[in-house]
Amino acid sequence: MVIFNLSIYNPEPFIMVGIQGLEQYHVWIGIPFCVIYILAVGGNCILLYLIAVERSLHEPMFFFLSMLAMTDLVLSTAGVPKTLSIFWLGAQEITFRGCLTQMFFLHYSFVLDSAILMAMAFDRYVAICTPLRYITILTPKTIIKIAVGISFRSFCIILPDVFLLTRLPFCRTHVIPHTYCEHIGVARLACADISINIWYGFCVPIMTVISDVILIAISYTFILCAVFHLPSRDVRQKALGTCGSHVCVILMFYTPTFFSILAHRFGHNVSHTFHIMFANLYIVIPPALNPIVYGVKTKQIRDKVILLFSTKDT
Repeated sequence: MVIFNLSIYNPEPFIMVGIQGLEQYHVWIGIPFCVIYILAVGGNCILLYLIAVERSLHEPMFFFLSMLAMTDLVLSTAGVPKTLSIFWLGAQEITFRGCLTQMFFLHYSFVLDSAILMAMAFDRYVAICTPLRYITILTPKTIIKIAVGISFRSFCIILPDVFLLTRLPFCRTHVIPHTYCEHIGVARLACADISINIWYGFCVPIMTVISDVILIAISYTFILCAVFHLPSRDVRQKALGTCGSHVCVILMFYTPTFFSILAHRFGHNVSHTFHIMFANLYIVIPPALNPIVYGVKTKQIRDKVILLFSTKDT
């Protein structure tokens, strides 16, 4: 009984094997991952710098965009450095506490990303459907309340995952067939009933994300109705242009999310190697593409980026 209790509170380190079936290619697979990660960090840091120093970008939309950039940095940094250490250094061990910490920040940043996209959709709804009341509705105080609210909501959703894992005994294998720790994958290593972990770890975050998607869809339904009632074609194009970058980011975030969910649920013929590769790409590609999309499609940011680098050249 003493040994059993110790196995609960002080389990042995876990071993993450990386991408099974492609171990001989780990060194080469790590190169594009490293390049994309550097792009993600660099792009999001430039975005945060511009929003911080340029007064013209001190608007609600760009405040939410800075939140998205910070969350993307957390999402990619929580997973990619450890993945690269597995690929290049063979550092497969991770302590139980380290595993819990990585799992929390990965899941937390994912749920928070979804909530931020919902808040950005609300911002676009107010800006297009009630433009004259935009400043009075989205005051700095309201924006801070929204930011704190969605951050606290994400924290409360993911924190129980940590406690659900700490209650489990790990007396069988400690080998994780993945490159990072995720809730259900770690729970499946336990020698105990994990039905609560499965129900909570799957249903609650997914239902939260689905509710965010529904609210985003409702916001854009109202936005489209308002846009198509505008008298001028140029005004309609300008209004849709302000939403273009946000729609691209939404598609980049939710399309692989639901594809992964459906693949896990119905894709029994999909190889485990594909699942792991896709999961790794998912935590690095959207954070790398988001600042590029906003830099290309948002005129204010595009102009500031050009000015920033042209100043450095001179």
